[in-house]
Amino acid sequence: MQAANIQRVSGSLFGLAFGDALGADTEFLTVQEILRTYPPHGPLEPPGNPARVTDDTQMALAVGEALLQAERPYTVATLEAPLRQALLEWYRSPENNRAPGITCMNACQLLESGMSWHEATNINSKGCGANMRVAPVALLPAGKDGVTEQTRAAIAQFQAALTHGHPTGLAASDLTVAAIVDLLNGGDPAGLPQRLRSYALSQRTIYHADWLGPLWERPRIIASPEDFIAYGWDECLAVLDRLDAAVQKMDRESDPCLATGAGWIAEEAFATGLLCFLLFPDDPQAAIRRAAVSSGDSDSIACLTGAFAGAYQGLAAWPVDWIERIEYRDRLMRLAQAWE
Repeated sequence: MQAANIQRVSGSLFGLAFGDALGADTEFLTVQEILRTYPPHGPLEPPGNPARVTDDTQMALAVGEALLQAERPYTVATLEAPLRQALLEWYRSPENNRAPGITCMNACQLLESGMSWHEATNINSKGCGANMRVAPVALLPAGKDGVTEQTRAAIAQFQAALTHGHPTGLAASDLTVAAIVDLLNGGDPAGLPQRLRSYALSQRTIYHADWLGPLWERPRIIASPEDFIAYGWDECLAVLDRLDAAVQKMDRESDPCLATGAGWIAEEAFATGLLCFLLFPDDPQAAIRRAAVSSGDSDSIACLTGAFAGAYQGLAAWPVDWIERIEYRDRLMRLAQAWE
């Protein structure tokens, strides 16, 4: 990995946490309520020392640390146990008190009972908990430890599938990783939506059977694994249509959730997080502030925005004071340096 990209790896991980911390207190509020609470333009920086994050960053760390612990090359046989263990450690942690998602908690409870992940996952849920934690998968360097682009795609979907079995949760996680990888490699933000559309079309009927096994059979009304995953990609392609329309307008003042969705579900969290980045590609702080001042799942939206912005701009784009104050700073730094 190039030296510049190492800075972008750190920038993406810390950006994820900064967005999460900035949006933590604005989730569940309307834009008007946020502006009344944080006049005149919303919160300007992550508050506190340490600046506390939510379950979004906690679970992203769990995914990243599981990737480090797993034997290589990555397969379902080498990754399932450390990923399951990392999620259960998060589930049992006394620090898991940041309004965690119901789907994640219920799935972890079933995993803890010893149930197979195919049965423990919520097949009907495509909540944003599937993709707000996926950023560390994007940091796996292709060509090392047997990692290919398809391996990354499969892992992105697999980590989502342990809790959120809906095909759109899988596809949106995969698409989130594709966006971060593109930006880590210096991709031009203006052309990113079209490149992501091409990627989605190329993956539309690819079902990673070695990783997902019989998951596609759970709905009992799907004719084939290809039809199962295509359903998820089609919903992602539809939200990319909404993203294209929003980017054409470039409305930096209105609530971004009005354009691409409130972010409670995976494809909308991805699209609204990406929209906020694309509105301010050269100003990461403005991007996560826009994401935090939103009427939907503000911490998850800002978390994703920060991951995109940091991947593009690198660690130097974030204030040193923020880096020093953010909760779990040491774990974030260790995770970033692990791929160096």
